[in-house]
Amino acid sequence: MKKIGILFCTSFIAAFLAHGQAATVPAAPSAVVTVLKAARMFDARSDSTVSNAVVIVEGTKIREVGSGLAIPAGATVVDLGDATLLPGFIDSHMHVTVEAGDDYVYSFFDGLRTTIAETAIKSTTHARKLLEAGFTTVRNLGAYDDEDVGLRNAIAKGYVPGPRLLVSRYALGANGGHCDQTGFPPNKLGPEWGPDKGKLSGPAEARQAVRLQVKYGADVIKMCVSGGVLSLGDDVQAPQMTDEEIAAAVDESHRLGRKTAAHAHGDLAARAAVKAGIDSIEHGSFMTDETLALMKAKGTYLVPTLLIGDWVTRPEAKLPPNIAAKAKAAVSVRSDMFRHALKTGVKIAFGTDAAVSYGIQAREFGLMTALGMSPAAALRSAGPGAADLLGISAQVGTLEKGKEADIVAVPGDPLADIHVTEKVNFVMKGGRIYRQPTR
Repeated sequence: MKKIGILFCTSFIAAFLAHGQAATVPAAPSAVVTVLKAARMFDARSDSTVSNAVVIVEGTKIREVGSGLAIPAGATVVDLGDATLLPGFIDSHMHVTVEAGDDYVYSFFDGLRTTIAETAIKSTTHARKLLEAGFTTVRNLGAYDDEDVGLRNAIAKGYVPGPRLLVSRYALGANGGHCDQTGFPPNKLGPEWGPDKGKLSGPAEARQAVRLQVKYGADVIKMCVSGGVLSLGDDVQAPQMTDEEIAAAVDESHRLGRKTAAHAHGDLAARAAVKAGIDSIEHGSFMTDETLALMKAKGTYLVPTLLIGDWVTRPEAKLPPNIAAKAKAAVSVRSDMFRHALKTGVKIAFGTDAAVSYGIQAREFGLMTALGMSPAAALRSAGPGAADLLGISAQVGTLEKGKEADIVAVPGDPLADIHVTEKVNFVMKGGRIYRQPTR
């Protein structure tokens, strides 16, 4: 009986294959062609705009881009009028699964009461708001319980709308450091975290922590090498990971093909990370000219995160006294540091660290230009600059033939008024329109 079954299956497969060979193979459907028109375009490849802009999109890619191009027959035309087309914005430092409130203590208590499932569902609304505000790619630097991995995968599979995500899972850091659960008696928040959740002691555990983040889905490795502002139990400037731990983590990350980012307010910690070959310094509030010169020499990016500094020092922010003092100290020096970074020629990538009021992240552009950055340079920091830092410049960051059709439009001219970036009225990601002006 078994032999008869095998013969039947073999005959059926042979007949099926013969039928397939004889049948006509249908042609693949042609990709939809969409043409975007606007008064001007900033393609992020120069300091100026191109007038009478036309971008031809075929499927998910940009087919042609230029001024006054002929419209292909049968194409769908979207005329945006007196607007500027730009590459989709890239935020290099976000925490999409978190939303901080005005009251620090209440937000912490509410977080303890919130289930993982609720946090994951809420994060999908954050992702949608970011996308509708023009952010088509985001690097998420730190999350818990694989919420960022799940959100990244859900967006990639089309379950929910949102930016293209690169995620880090747990941030690496010293036991008792900024990225640990500090400020509480032993066992109040459960057992101590280990390398599986990024907490480490010694170079060997640093390598193990990197391996475990990569094993479970991290695209990038984030480490907290100095103290922070919003943590209860540390000095914002103090180095926390040893030079040997940082070097081991960076080496292991690069060996596994992952970029690295270092949360570092303090100068000594930032300098150790730069020496170790870190790809970017996040915040960098207290960095000196010596460290900035080293960053320039090694090609290390600065992600300044100005917006979060403004947010935590607002009068209405209810912070514990020690956290308020750290915020005031960091913000008091960050503006001069940023100006010195510009003067030194340090590479800068756009990043807000703003897990607050999703949709306002473009305010970072205005903060950067207010400190001396040109509008064109600020826009490029969220385009080719950020794309280079993230390692995805072949796919996104500029409006060029062959790249992903991640395109936004703003009213007027952002080179004349950078604040129009806060009024995005058209968003396309991967050739699909997610927002367009209402008529």
